[in-house]
Amino acid sequence: MARPRQAPIAPGATIGILGSGQLGRMIALDAARLGYRCHAFGPGAGDPAMQVCAAATVAPYDDEQALAAFAAAVDVVTYEFENVPYAAAAFLADRALVRPGPAVLKICQNRLREKDFCASVGAPTTRYVEVGGPEAVARELRELGAPAILKSAEMGYDGKGQVLVKADSDPRAAWETMAGHAPEAIGILEALVDFRMEISVIAARGLDGQINTYVPVENRHRHHILDETLAPARLPPALADKAEGLARLLAEKLELVGVVAVEMFVTSDDRILVNEMAPRPHNSGHWTIDACVTSQFEQLVRAICGLPLGSTERHADAVMKNLIGDEVERWREAVGEPNSKVHLYGKAEARPGRKMGHVTRLLPKRQG
Repeated sequence: MARPRQAPIAPGATIGILGSGQLGRMIALDAARLGYRCHAFGPGAGDPAMQVCAAATVAPYDDEQALAAFAAAVDVVTYEFENVPYAAAAFLADRALVRPGPAVLKICQNRLREKDFCASVGAPTTRYVEVGGPEAVARELRELGAPAILKSAEMGYDGKGQVLVKADSDPRAAWETMAGHAPEAIGILEALVDFRMEISVIAARGLDGQINTYVPVENRHRHHILDETLAPARLPPALADKAEGLARLLAEKLELVGVVAVEMFVTSDDRILVNEMAPRPHNSGHWTIDACVTSQFEQLVRAICGLPLGSTERHADAVMKNLIGDEVERWREAVGEPNSKVHLYGKAEARPGRKMGHVTRLLPKRQG
């Protein structure tokens, strides 16, 4: 049945961004090119997004008075990270358009709900089980097999709240390490995946149900933090098509309006397993700013405002390198490289593990 047509949100309107980090900054920059204003909401004054937005609200996410005023000041709300409280998104959804909807956020910010959702729509994942304490870890480890990965169901990112559990590991110590990141945590124990590559695919879905995907990219991590992204991933066409198909499936079944990044493992026997989803632009999609007709950030703006989705065609291959901590000083050499594009996030202090910017090096496009 045809989907009812909804009027687009025209340029000149204001996009509310829940969160105020570098992803919000890049959303605002691309939104401005299309003629939209942005209003960032977050707890940190002077955050990267707030430096470039037309308006900013500095308040905690549970400040309902501030949230109500924010909703009244914007035409549509989106997220720049998925760990904003679901209650805040639901509160806003009663007062403004929120895209993607709070139901999508609820699924993607909890690893158990995320894995259960994938299973329900036929998207393969590694084997997993919910665990509620060290005794359950010991019991389920015998069933699942060692080694396995113990993760907090919520709030883990960049390797936080994750512990490798071996056959001789102390389950109580492993639980305390995991739960120290997320007190009163529920855990998820995942079978270790024998993978040869981690990839991600970013999919956009518009109000009319149209879905566009970017090519799969290869992600390389250092100390559990994304270090480099190679675009495109070094995959045979059949596996690349399969990965894009999984991202399309998840975007459709989520009834997404916006963009979603789907991280996946390519196993040694050429299976593709979904690892995690993020219902917002993603670090592994930064290369699209400089190497594609439409960046992931412009694509988000198009989707949430009801505009036609843009082309995801790439005009170059690329290597995106994160500038983490003191690596930000490398901007000096990168800015002089003819095929490099430097993006700095405006963060005042470089700390270990903190993403300060990135450099995208453009390469001749491989054929085939």
